[in-house]
Amino acid sequence: MAASKVLVEYAKSSRSSCKICSKNITAGSLRMGFSTKDPRGFDSMRWHHLNCYANSHPLGTAEEIKGFFSLKGSDQESLRKLVAEPTSSQSLDGDNMKEIEESHEMEVKKRKLLGAENKKNLEVKFSLSDVKNKYKDANLPTNWKAFNTIIFNEREEGLHDTEKIAAFDFDGCLANTSVKRIGADAWSLMYASIPEKLQELYNGGYKLVIFTNESNIERWKNKRQQAVDSKIGRLDSFIKLVKVPIQVFIACGLGNGKMESDDPFRKPMTGMWKIFTEHFNSGIALDMDQSFYVGDAAGRTNDHSDADIKFAQAVGLKFYVPEKFFLA
Repeated sequence: MAASKVLVEYAKSSRSSCKICSKNITAGSLRMGFSTKDPRGFDSMRWHHLNCYANSHPLGTAEEIKGFFSLKGSDQESLRKLVAEPTSSQSLDGDNMKEIEESHEMEVKKRKLLGAENKKNLEVKFSLSDVKNKYKDANLPTNWKAFNTIIFNEREEGLHDTEKIAAFDFDGCLANTSVKRIGADAWSLMYASIPEKLQELYNGGYKLVIFTNESNIERWKNKRQQAVDSKIGRLDSFIKLVKVPIQVFIACGLGNGKMESDDPFRKPMTGMWKIFTEHFNSGIALDMDQSFYVGDAAGRTNDHSDADIKFAQAVGLKFYVPEKFFLA
């Protein structure tokens, strides 16, 4: 995180808590923070204790931090020393994320021991005769197909089946998008390091797969074609930008509601994973110790849901949040 995008100030109240240690930030004490935007388009300020932030995030000089020159002289000097000589080296999300990861690992082990795959999803049947060139009334671009409530891209040159899977969410993980904006060009890279990181994984023998939810394709009955063109356009543009072949599965179904049950393909349900492993990877047994899933919906305070971490737990994959995976 560039220092110029970070804010330091005296806490105006005692209502904020540190996003690393989860403890309260007392009124009048120094706090550091930065604004983030989740996939729904909302801005959210993430505050931290001074020590927690400095020990977890690389910074330039203290003078580059917004708000530095409004601090008392003694606090300016303390911040200079803290930036120059961090007292420890923590992971990007610190103790809070460590607890999430440890909990996730325990849940994965428990599910493996109990064989706790979702029984409902085990009944999902795939047949080539049911694969369509359209999703309901919406036309699909060349090389994209629909089955049931999922849309997937056909194999492209260079996409090799393998036992090592690097799986990712799309919105808020690989691409910065907003529910307020639609269109194939309405996105940007979430992190500048993404192309290099994905190319490194591909060259290291991983098969790259995106599992993404997009209920607007189902929900926007009168604008379904627009929703399809927007989502697939973004994915095609992203794959072209990163210059590496990627298998994509889009879950278009709706989530749980008063009059309906969860769509079996929509994360955290595991239908997309089942279809992929049984029909789109040549039946190769996966190396679950090397395979993993990266997603932004980890159930943290400012996350829009916990669908990604629950999806990873349900299928037995290691889980990472994107800021740790791409910035560590």
